[in-house]
Amino acid sequence: MAIRIIGVDPGMARLGYGVVERGPGGVVRAVAFGVIETAPGPLPERLKTLYDRFWSLLETHGPDSAAVEQLFFGHNAPTALAVGQARGVVLLALARYGCPVLELKPAVVKQAVAGWGRADKVQVQRMVTRILGLEAVPRPDDAADALAVAWCAVGHLGNRRTAP
Repeated sequence: MAIRIIGVDPGMARLGYGVVERGPGGVVRAVAFGVIETAPGPLPERLKTLYDRFWSLLETHGPDSAAVEQLFFGHNAPTALAVGQARGVVLLALARYGCPVLELKPAVVKQAVAGWGRADKVQVQRMVTRILGLEAVPRPDDAADALAVAWCAVGHLGNRRTAP
């Protein structure tokens, strides 16, 4: 039985998404990927835009499970706060949709995809392209990261139908 997973690389200006499907025989293929962009402006409007567009993706692709990258807090507190708010919108949409969520640390995703928890973006992009048999590197890099998150979740799910 096929399982469809949506992976999310949260962000306020650009939120990456990637949908993968594991079919019979364990073959994993990319179904869709891209970004949701919001223009600078009032925060409530940007959050509403993220919610509405992400909800539309859920309705279009009908995922069985979701994987969302956890927040990596660096030195830029305002950016971390904005990403946290974007994550909150995604988690709310997934909960309302009834989709189980697996939250993954960036280092776990990098380790699974590239074999090293400190892999850089280029290494992750190349490996996602190779693993999923894509003709070109997914652009922008937020979309490649989201595909990596989704692909990593496939391994965490094992033979279960949905994430815990």
